[in-house]
Amino acid sequence: MHVDSTDRIEPAVLTIQGLLTKIDRLHLPSASRRDLESILVRQVAKELDRLLPWQAGHGQGTAAIALQIGRAASLTDEELHQLKLASLLHDIGVLMLPPCLQTKREWVEPDSYVAIQNHPRLGATLLEPFSFLREATVMIAHHHERWDGSGYPYGLRGTSIPLGARILAVADAFEAIQVPAVYDRPVRDRIALRIIQVASGTQFDPSVVGLLAEIMSEPETIAVRDRPHR
Repeated sequence: MHVDSTDRIEPAVLTIQGLLTKIDRLHLPSASRRDLESILVRQVAKELDRLLPWQAGHGQGTAAIALQIGRAASLTDEELHQLKLASLLHDIGVLMLPPCLQTKREWVEPDSYVAIQNHPRLGATLLEPFSFLREATVMIAHHHERWDGSGYPYGLRGTSIPLGARILAVADAFEAIQVPAVYDRPVRDRIALRIIQVASGTQFDPSVVGLLAEIMSEPETIAVRDRPHR
């Protein structure tokens, strides 16, 4: 099942906007606010999973990896919170694309690629009105920028890309890499890490890739790649 009609997309976007508006109106102490925002944004992420079933669970998996990297990078509690929200919602801009581009198989078509490149910008535009997502929106806008400046949508380079977006880019790609399930989980993780390392210094920030490698070398690392492949 996939979203294949504009009359289903528009109500879906309106529903998500309504949920985000309710969250944005919360007035609570910081710790309580972060907890409640996380719970409610997870509900929004579940709605995204329902609408885009080919990527169901990807936001949750990306968030788990991104948070581990963020902790290793010594981000503050608020920065980690914004990174979590950005990870859960980073592909929300896909809902703003034409219906024919909302299925995974369409993304590999060359003629579709230029349109697909708009999804970070569209997602940021959708989320920009919500003050509680201010930093997360910046991360989402730039999570497809590349370290060497050849990314999209704005072609930012190096440290001009916000750190949260650089972390999100690595976590997003690592979680998305599909290694055949004939290998056990540690082997799949090592293969995925090696693929990320090959792109270090071109697609990805080398320091962030280094943090991911350190995390993957720790026995207590929480594995998130054992859910069913999309």
